[in-house]
Amino acid sequence: MVNGRFITFPSNFSVCYSELRYNVEGDTALKVEQSRTKESQFYKFLLIAGIILVAFNLRPAITSIGPLVSTIRDDIGLSNWSAGLLTSLPLIAFAIMSPIVARIGNRYSNERAILWGLCLLLIGFAVRSISAIILLFVGTLLIGIGIAICNVLLPGVVKDKFPLKVGLMTSVYSTAMGVFAGIASGVSIPLASGLDLGWQFALLIWAIPVVIGIIIWFYLARKNNSHATQHTNFIGESGNGVWRSPLAWQVAAYMGLQSFLFYVTVAWLPEILHDTGMSLETAGWMLSFVQFIGLPASFLVPVIASKFASQRLIVMILGVLSVIGYAGLLLGTTFATMVISIILIGLSLSGTFALALSFLGMRARDAKQAAELSGMAQALGYLLAAIGPMFIGFLFDVTHAWTVPLYILIGIAILVAVFGFGAGRDKYV
Repeated sequence: MVNGRFITFPSNFSVCYSELRYNVEGDTALKVEQSRTKESQFYKFLLIAGIILVAFNLRPAITSIGPLVSTIRDDIGLSNWSAGLLTSLPLIAFAIMSPIVARIGNRYSNERAILWGLCLLLIGFAVRSISAIILLFVGTLLIGIGIAICNVLLPGVVKDKFPLKVGLMTSVYSTAMGVFAGIASGVSIPLASGLDLGWQFALLIWAIPVVIGIIIWFYLARKNNSHATQHTNFIGESGNGVWRSPLAWQVAAYMGLQSFLFYVTVAWLPEILHDTGMSLETAGWMLSFVQFIGLPASFLVPVIASKFASQRLIVMILGVLSVIGYAGLLLGTTFATMVISIILIGLSLSGTFALALSFLGMRARDAKQAAELSGMAQALGYLLAAIGPMFIGFLFDVTHAWTVPLYILIGIAILVAVFGFGAGRDKYV
């Protein structure tokens, strides 16, 4: 009643009201859903960017050392075997940390653990750039621990977040690793000598992408703050099943021997080429070229491998390229022969590394098993790889020539193919 009069509503008022309410609620729900979709897309974009940035930071700390190793050795007064330790020490850290990293990620979330790894990497860069022997090695160790955390957890993150695109995402981040690894090798001498920054600042400059990565993973870690409580039992305390699997041991040996070749190449290829009469700056760019020429293999090998049940043929092709490449360094006497050898080495190193990363996902049934296999393979693999630069440096100290070391590398290349033939079978660990 209004002003003494009764107001009558149309007979279909309740229907109209219901439709209006439905439309309002529907619009609100649609806006909420659109907002969630945008937020989800933004999160996925940052996740992919974060994975790529982590990959950017997994190698420059090590590959930037190779061209500068003689400068650092002469400046501080190191022997060849202790200079080789600058490359081997991070690998020792990988081997020690890898078995426990999966549990750290399970306890505190992968995102938070990766953030901590990047922070340790940043601290290591700062400490290593101080001209003191003890700080040089302490910083190198911290760098190794930081990289180890990111190394182990990245395959598990890919398996968990992109279970149907493991091959593609492995291609993306292995290629990203190769890009910055190559850049770091190539610009080390120009930064240190050309711009007169010295070896300290030439190494410290690679802290810049670490800072960017920390910012992104800080957001991702906050976004996934509830992960630890939701997935407390995701990776059990007794993840020892893979240690009893012959296939897992073959994957570990494949990764380890491949890493042996890669880190020896990173540490000593410039010196090997320099002994043939090449300038140190050109030799540094040749090390960069090794990694850049391998980028197509880094991207294509995981994609191709994911299309086949067995990867044995790919293993054999990469093995043949590797043997011919190192034999060319041993037997070649011309610049053209050296370049062809370097091309073959670059394709084989990048291809075998990308395939080793792919095996961590392909030979595992789920993200839990992928993390366990990643921890085992990188623990044993990098323990073996850590021997490489020191051992080859020791052989050179004893023989005063690169002949014996190169014969050893050819033998290791054959063993990579042998264990890869087993790891490439269509089986799960």
